[in-house]
Amino acid sequence: MKRMKPLNEEFWAAQYQANNTYWNAGAITTPLREYFDQLEDKSIKILIPGVGHGHELLYLYRNGFTNVTAVDITREALQKIREVEPDFPSDSLVHADFFEHSETYDLIVEQTFFCSLQPELRAAYVTKINQLLKPKGKLMGLLFDFCFTEAGPPFGGSYLEYQELFSKALSIRTMEKAYNSIKPRQGRELFIIIEKND
Repeated sequence: MKRMKPLNEEFWAAQYQANNTYWNAGAITTPLREYFDQLEDKSIKILIPGVGHGHELLYLYRNGFTNVTAVDITREALQKIREVEPDFPSDSLVHADFFEHSETYDLIVEQTFFCSLQPELRAAYVTKINQLLKPKGKLMGLLFDFCFTEAGPPFGGSYLEYQELFSKALSIRTMEKAYNSIKPRQGRELFIIIEKND
């Protein structure tokens, strides 16, 4: 079996340089927007790993959330956000490997970062999420609920796989078909709210 090339900074930088950003939805997606809109405390500490084009980050910032951090392995992604929103605090745009980040957060937003990771890193992802969340902190977002036929990224998965994976370290509060997915993803996404234990 052919070994996959590592999906490292060089790989993702090349995708941006080639404008090969097929995962980009073009705007914040409805499930995330509606979740953010019902949050009352705009001072909570939020992390968006693998921020990409930053649609969620910019939506939060423009709607008064004051403590939002983005982590991305590529400088290209962060630079594009700086170009779009020059006033966004530069120290909250962190160029780093997610697995080496060490702050703690009330909320972590999952939007296509999990599916960009090689499947053998998924257990490490859960461990890292657990480390990065404050007690009772939440991982919220979307996971693909189907398997892609072509080689990834992105990589898909299933409800049962995710249940087993996340329940080993965290408490699953919500994991259900997203009723308000954008049209290309309807019926193919799970909306999740997963909580860190005390």
